[in-house]
Amino acid sequence: MKIPIVGTLVDERFLNHRLKSTSLAGIIGGLTAICLFAYRFYVTHVWSWDLFVVIMTILGVKLTVMAWYRITD
Repeated sequence: MKIPIVGTLVDERFLNHRLKSTSLAGIIGGLTAICLFAYRFYVTHVWSWDLFVVIMTILGVKLTVMAWYRITD
């Protein structure tokens, strides 16, 4: 698949690499948020509601997209 505006600069390999890197970044970001939340809860005994909301947002988006692809595929 060629994109009309940038033509030869962007091809399928570039788009696949972008997809994989974005997926990996999301997974690592989510795991970092979970680990930081657990550290703050178990070590300092403080609920980090901001991190909890980030974790729930990541999980909600992930499950919603998985369900969407399962239903429409």
